[in-house]
Amino acid sequence: MNKNISKELEGVISQMIKPLKGLPLGIVIEGLSGYKAKPFNKRSEKDLKVLEILKRVADDVLTEVNKKGILRPRPNEVGNDIEPYVKQSIQKYNYRADTPLTISGKKKSTGYPDIEFIDEFGRSNYLECKTYNINNIETTQRSFYLSPSDDFKITKDAHHFGISFEIYVEKSIGNKHLYKVNNWKILDLSKLELDVKYEFNAYNKRLYDKKLILAKKK
Repeated sequence: MNKNISKELEGVISQMIKPLKGLPLGIVIEGLSGYKAKPFNKRSEKDLKVLEILKRVADDVLTEVNKKGILRPRPNEVGNDIEPYVKQSIQKYNYRADTPLTISGKKKSTGYPDIEFIDEFGRSNYLECKTYNINNIETTQRSFYLSPSDDFKITKDAHHFGISFEIYVEKSIGNKHLYKVNNWKILDLSKLELDVKYEFNAYNKRLYDKKLILAKKK
């Protein structure tokens, strides 16, 4: 390889591996999708009305989950189980709530965000469901992920809310734990600061290419 090109590549790679920090989600969303993540306006009667509904939803979910609890081996799985409770409660208040449609018109359960709901004013809102443990809420443990996609789930200007529940283990049953809810938080995710860390990857066909194999045995 030409020495000059090699030096340029070294420079590019050294820049790539420096993580970007503190990027507001609103800017990231607009850059990836072209749509705005509208910040919550505390002076808007419409926004305050939606917040009031979300507070009722959070109370409903806490009550319903705590009737039986959620049985899971790991706490990070509880968030998925809470999502149906959230959808059901939102619909109780005559808001339409469903899994967001992607650019191609498909419903996609994985990836951000979890739910899209239409409020009484005909506006779209995105909602991400989360759980947390009170012991690690102040730590630097990563708990929010947003990945670019060719078939993104953000297809319109909207508010981006988060609804998060503090969970605890009431008891253990075999190798599983019975989780219940203590508290909840409702978040304006448009102001969430994100970090970007690049990674290099390879798929199996490349990893096990004949030219890489030094020795093998059946």
